[in-house]
Parts: sequence; C-alpha cells; structure tokens
Amino acid sequence: MKKTHLTITEWAEEDRPREKLLQKGINSLSDAELLAILIGSGNTEETAVELSRKILKRAQDNLHELGKFSTNELIQNFKGIGQAKAITIVAAMELGRRRKLAETLDKKQISSSIDVFNLFQPLLADLPHEEFWILILNRANKVVEQLKISQGGISGTVVDARIILKNAIDKLASSVALCHNHPSGNTQPSNEDRNITLKLKTAFETVDIHLIDHVIISGNSYYSFADEGIL
Repeated sequence: MKKTHLTITEWAEEDRPREKLLQKGINSLSDAELLAILIGSGNTEETAVELSRKILKRAQDNLHELGKFSTNELIQNFKGIGQAKAITIVAAMELGRRRKLAETLDKKQISSSIDVFNLFQPLLADLPHEEFWILILNRANKVVEQLKISQGGISGTVVDARIILKNAIDKLASSVALCHNHPSGNTQPSNEDRNITLKLKTAFETVDIHLIDHVIISGNSYYSFADEGIL
C-alpha cells in the first residue's frame, strides 16, 4: 500500500509547532519546530518540521552553522525554500546575534582578552566572511561603543588605520580593543594582522590612547595579541 503523507494540519494538535507553543510554552519546542514556525510550510513531500530537520542536519544540528547559510544556499539546497523563507531564516539568525550582542554590551568592563572574545563571539563566530571591529572604551575600561570598520571576503578585509584612528579620536576613547574574525578556522594572525596591529599601536600612542588588545576569533577559539605579549 502507498503510504499516505500527512500534512502538518493533519497532525495531532499537540504535535503542531504553533499549537504546541501555545499549549506548552516556547521551551517545549525543538530547534526544528522553531524553524518550522518561521518557514510556515514545507513542500509536496515534507512538512515544515521535516524540512526544518533536513536544513538543520545540513548545518550539523548546530545553530552557529545554520547562521552561516546565505539566502542563495538555502534556496538552492532545499526544495520548498524560496526567497521569502530564506530571508526569514537569515533575518532570524541575525536577530539572534544582535540580541546576544545587546545583552553583553551594556557598559561591560573589559579587563582581559576573554571579555573581548565573549563580547564579539556571538557576532563574528559564524560569519562566512571577515569583519574588523574596534571597541571604544572609557577611562574605566567600560564599553562606550563598538564600530565595524570593514567587511571583506573569506580570506581577508581591508583595514584603513586612518579610519580607525579617526573613530577613536572622535569618540574620545581612552583605550581601544581591536577584533576581527577568521572564517577559515585558524586563529593564528597573518603577517598583515601583525603589521596593522603594531602600526595602530604606534598611532594610538601619539594621541595618548591605549591599545589594550587585538583579538582574532574563529568559532569558539581566539588569539589575543596581549596574551601573547605582542602589545
């Protein structure tokens, strides 16, 4: 006998993601069920939950990996995911990053490299491209502002020392920390990373701004110039 495929509306009410959320609360839902709520529907062969499980499996059941998917990757690899659904998923991942960042940014005091890592890891860890950021600190080493300086490709991004110096002066920084990511998975600094760090250290010293660290993030690991005694 041919197996009859049940649509999500034919499931028991307590098994439908939206109804389950209302009846049992948001914490009762799996990642796949939450994703299913976002995409709303599946395709002719899969319910939204089944399609969501397939998407998560491709992401190694890891939300950080899911956050690396572009809209084009989602559209091309999954039947039933069009532009609107792909944009919804990508937007949700970005909101998650920003929420995490907002929680940690509230006048946090920076006292070590792990503080810089904890601040930027949610924002940079799962990006498929490099971004370079500067952290503006006051006299108490508390965060005043963080600024994205540049964005590039998988192997690098252009960093203009003049722009970084201008931003630090304009924001009346007492000290600064630098941070960028390596999508490759290798946290070791390149020659360019070393050169720009030492160049900026010298430039900051001329205007009495202390460069406290430059942290390179890759996934859940990081490299600190300060910890390595380079600064």
